[in-house]
Amino acid sequence: MKLIDIKDTLPVGFIPIQETVDTQEVAFRKKRLCIKFIPRDSTEAAICDIRIMGRTKQAPPQYTFIGELNSMGIWYRMGRVPRNHDSSQPTTPSQSSAASTPAPNLPRHISLTLPATFRGRNSTRTDYEYQHSNLYAISAMDGVPFMISEKFSCVPESMQPFDLLGITIKSLAEIEKEYEYSFRTEQSAAARLPPSPTRCQQTPQS
Repeated sequence: MKLIDIKDTLPVGFIPIQETVDTQEVAFRKKRLCIKFIPRDSTEAAICDIRIMGRTKQAPPQYTFIGELNSMGIWYRMGRVPRNHDSSQPTTPSQSSAASTPAPNLPRHISLTLPATFRGRNSTRTDYEYQHSNLYAISAMDGVPFMISEKFSCVPESMQPFDLLGITIKSLAEIEKEYEYSFRTEQSAAARLPPSPTRCQQTPQS
């Protein structure tokens, strides 16, 4: 994640955040917050937390500073990306008891879409959607199996094979002869002149 000036060249592989997700307003005026998405299985670390702090605040440990925006500093922290096979490991009694305990609410500043400072006050969407839609740079198709629908997996009995060799191929001359049309009616109608007003005035009165 990088914070660059609006006139700077976009870093290779990064995409800018143009607008907010909730209100579709312009996210930044003079700066651009750029992020980079990569496949989940191709990396071991990703951004897991973002903090926006004032200048007087002490730098948090293990956080990286990327710049200031409206006198507020932006920091992010990297974290380990869990693998898919981690969930397939057998669970221990301690893990099962921990799973039954509801997870605590995550802080509002965890969002890879936009910092919480720039969200609309009247937004009704929860942070849970933002946190889990972009966390660990998960692709939209990650984990989705490729399967053919059952209705297309077999050929229905009503569908009969079609013989393409039985199609009659006509030449250009045969097509022109069969569909020839002279357009004489249209041409004669277009050639008719509208009545002239001077001729109507010269008509003798009885």
